[in-house]
Amino acid sequence: MRIQFTKMQGAGNDFVVLDETRRRLGLSTAQYRQLADRHFGVGADQVLSVRPSPAPGIDFEYVIHNADGGEVEQCGNGARCFARYVADRGLARSPTIRVQTLSGIIEPRINPDGRVTVDMGAPVFDAAQIPFVIAGLSPHRDGGWEKWHLALGTYADSPIVPLSVLSMGNPHAVQEVMDVDRAPVGTQGPLIEHHARFPKRVNAGFMQVVGRSAIRLRVWERGAGETLACGTGACAAVVAGIRLGRLDARVDVQTRGGLLTIEWAGGNAPVMMTGPAVTVFEGEIELEDE
Repeated sequence: MRIQFTKMQGAGNDFVVLDETRRRLGLSTAQYRQLADRHFGVGADQVLSVRPSPAPGIDFEYVIHNADGGEVEQCGNGARCFARYVADRGLARSPTIRVQTLSGIIEPRINPDGRVTVDMGAPVFDAAQIPFVIAGLSPHRDGGWEKWHLALGTYADSPIVPLSVLSMGNPHAVQEVMDVDRAPVGTQGPLIEHHARFPKRVNAGFMQVVGRSAIRLRVWERGAGETLACGTGACAAVVAGIRLGRLDARVDVQTRGGLLTIEWAGGNAPVMMTGPAVTVFEGEIELEDE
């Protein structure tokens, strides 16, 4: 099976983008994995599918598969690349589009400077909706919000980490660290991702607060491992920092792949994310048939 693709990146978070506006490709989990494989495929953190409008008032459907082939609810850096893709190919009629994702509707907008702003919707704090199992746990007050202390193992000396837990259309657990470069992303990240308290797994964020309008961030993404940037992870980290009283309403987030700007007015206000979206190359690949 031979298909065309476009390779894109947003702050180093890289994607394979597929145009399914005319016909569904019908790819299997194994074929998504092959596309994302950096040795035997194209290589990407996620595979993004552009599909036609599923309902009136919606411009496109946006479908996301992680590198492990599993479908996920949301990807913020991918949303910016999605908007850039449909604009560059003349598929969009306006700089602002309404896009259906598995977790709801988002509205990306291409700015005059070329960067893309995405209305990511309001954050979700209800444990059942995240989902996050809190039975038998008690929150610890911190600033204006709370943290949950989770043991990463069953041994007496297993580390206990304080986490801010929320959803940006997908689940996130954010911890504060003194130095993000020395944070135990590779060891604690997978333990947090697969923790039994998160039935759908979770993205693990490691946030260093630099000032009231700046943080540094690394994220271990479920199904992908550590990526150079995570858009929803940046949103979740800033929301957590604001609720904890550490951050102001507009924050620059320095990831290993680039800079993102996150804005949140609090309450039920949507989180706005602005950052780059770049086409890297286009090509064709022969996928193994099932």
